[in-house]
Amino acid sequence: MSSVLAKCVRHAVAAAVLGLVLASPGHAIAAPDGKGAVLPGAGIAAVVNADVISKDDVESRARLFAMSTGLPLAGDVLDRLRPQILRQLVDERLRIQEVQSRKIVVSDKEIASAIRDIENRNHMPSGQLRQRLAAAGVSQRTLIDQIRAQLGWNQILRDSLGQKLAVSDTDIDDQLRLRGQQTGQQEYRLAEIFIPIDDPANTADALRFAETVIRELRAGAPFALVAAQFSQTQTALEGGEIGWVQSAQVDPEIGRLLATMPIGAVSNPVKVPGGFSIVALHAKRELGRDLATALTIRQAFLGFTTPLNPNAPTDEQRQMLEKAKGLSASIHSCEQMEQVAKTYNNAAHPVDPGELRLEGVSPPPFRQLLATLPIGKATQPLVSQDGIAIITVCGREQKNMATLSRPEVQRQLLNERVELLSRQMLRDLRRQANIDIRGRGA
Repeated sequence: MSSVLAKCVRHAVAAAVLGLVLASPGHAIAAPDGKGAVLPGAGIAAVVNADVISKDDVESRARLFAMSTGLPLAGDVLDRLRPQILRQLVDERLRIQEVQSRKIVVSDKEIASAIRDIENRNHMPSGQLRQRLAAAGVSQRTLIDQIRAQLGWNQILRDSLGQKLAVSDTDIDDQLRLRGQQTGQQEYRLAEIFIPIDDPANTADALRFAETVIRELRAGAPFALVAAQFSQTQTALEGGEIGWVQSAQVDPEIGRLLATMPIGAVSNPVKVPGGFSIVALHAKRELGRDLATALTIRQAFLGFTTPLNPNAPTDEQRQMLEKAKGLSASIHSCEQMEQVAKTYNNAAHPVDPGELRLEGVSPPPFRQLLATLPIGKATQPLVSQDGIAIITVCGREQKNMATLSRPEVQRQLLNERVELLSRQMLRDLRRQANIDIRGRGA
């Protein structure tokens, strides 16, 4: 159970890290006594247990939002974001303080892996995230510090859950039996941005914030990146992805929306207990009835040390392509591919990426390639900006995709429990904290 639980609460700090506090060169810094200090002229936005959040911290988060959406954000838009950004920074500072008080240590290896995960999720070559942050005036050092804090919070959740919240075989059996009785009912694949209301007096601010976020989403801002920055649930760690649910498993207000929402739509703010939800509907299906082609593949990935410029490849990249051509010609089975991948692959490019749904593979030419490639035969080298992939199809099977395996049910139940624990712990930290808000974060 521990490995599944660890995956549930850590998963892709990948997306979430983009939403952590990333301060500008004038960010709050640690004084020798360990309490917050502010550079001259930075200005104080809030003090959390004697730890300072500067106005520059708030501005840095606003710049990060503008960077990640890729949209030009007018000053009045950022003005509407600042009050809620400040409240989220207060919550993040409380988490950081709890990590420090428990003396939790996060390794450099975990941090490096998290940075690479972010790049993979957002289709960036290695090193591009750091470049983008630097160009936006966001401190790389602060990025690393905040990744460390987020991973530490996840460790707190793992430690706190313990065996008393373990998912038993009976729990899993009950859930699978219930799903079997509901075959044919509608299921929805959702993503969510949850905006909490920590005080009823802040309801109007939270609503304005939600409406502003929705406008940017509908203008083209990536849902996963916005969720990573602003959603205050553990699903933020996966870009807001909830997965497949039935209307009875979500808040009644959201459930009523799902029946009429078109696929790809983003909802208006939905008032739910504790705050507002913004829901994106990715897909619909009938429970237990979703026939598709399941693919199993193996891949070898030869990574470049620098991003590829197609008009000026380096000597190393040319040599790598020749090497890949030779490997492609010599591989005639999935077992051979696995052996080759041991030499080249890293955690970001696993030899076995898991079961794939053929109909969901894109772009279409790649889908056609995987649909027709003889079993065991290697593809020609597939060149991308960060390296060269060679793929072998190991199996194709028509199967019902609208089913959940026991590990998937276990993970779903664990996610619910982790979310509940995270909210409870944060409420306790808020109640015990000395928080002084100085203005509205501007």
